[in-house]
Amino acid sequence: MPNNFALGQENLWSRRQLLKLGLAGAGVTGATALLHMLNAQSKSIVKIPPMEAIAPTNAPKNAANPMQVLRNFDYGTVKKENGRTIREFRLTAGTSIIQLNSAVSYNIWDLNGRIPGPTLRAKQGDRVRVLFYNQAGHSHSLHFHGVHPAEMDGVRPVSNGSAAIYEFDAEPYGVHLYHCHIEPVTRHIAKGLYGMFIIDPPKPRPPADEIALIMAGYDINDDNRNEFYAFNGQPHYYMDNPIRIYQNQLIRLYVLNIIEFDPAVTFHLHANFFNVYPTGMTLTPTHKADVITMGVAERHILEFSFRYPGKYMFHPHQDAIAENGCMGQFEVVADSKNAISTPKNSLQ
Repeated sequence: MPNNFALGQENLWSRRQLLKLGLAGAGVTGATALLHMLNAQSKSIVKIPPMEAIAPTNAPKNAANPMQVLRNFDYGTVKKENGRTIREFRLTAGTSIIQLNSAVSYNIWDLNGRIPGPTLRAKQGDRVRVLFYNQAGHSHSLHFHGVHPAEMDGVRPVSNGSAAIYEFDAEPYGVHLYHCHIEPVTRHIAKGLYGMFIIDPPKPRPPADEIALIMAGYDINDDNRNEFYAFNGQPHYYMDNPIRIYQNQLIRLYVLNIIEFDPAVTFHLHANFFNVYPTGMTLTPTHKADVITMGVAERHILEFSFRYPGKYMFHPHQDAIAENGCMGQFEVVADSKNAISTPKNSLQ
């Protein structure tokens, strides 16, 4: 049964709790109101199991760190200018080496020393300002999906050693992306210059354990075919290090497909179904599924909770892609005594 009462059974009916809520002696009507209040209170608590951040390899510096991507959102530096909220982000393009496995390393272009780049997050209506520094040895740019003026479209090259400022209003709400738009765009994206861009709606979504998953591929021999695939930068990482979530906790996945060279991939979740919010641009799901098909740059919000503890795979249903690295597992745990609780998901 769902554990909707995070306060614990022994606390639910204590007189102290009743007095705190002003319902002692109020009878059946008061008890019903109490249940509603406690239920609402418990659902506002997001429970996240503790997880150890295990480096993907023994390399002293690896630009791919899936744990860094999973629940890490960059809300920028918040400023007020002329009564408006400004969210200022700083992104620097550079070069790095990642270890795809114990034998294969690969040169990439990174953003802020990591792949994927930071998951930027704003609220609809905020003014977004991105300070972009290019130190990656080639001309690059940042193109944001969304609505903005032509001069902010990010298709003009920013030469090595120079900088650019992109500034626009955050709209519409949804889960979007940003990436380099310098030709050949396929190569610049496949080498690592991409990230997720979330715009929250004016009225926040219900509290949930929020997780970002970005599917990408690596063409290591320049034959326009991917030899490796990954969630959040590192092949097979979440198979070896399952993502821990709590039983019955609402999970909100922000999923992006940025795999170049393959026209489309699917995303499949084992032993469950999820509600689908296409491009994150609705507040109500359009349908329920356990497999969705996503073209390049397509992204969705998927919501679900697991009824039973255990380990459950997620992966594209094209087995060759899954077998070459785009595989992971959720580990659903029942014990919440060591949970990290946050009152709600909100912009900082």
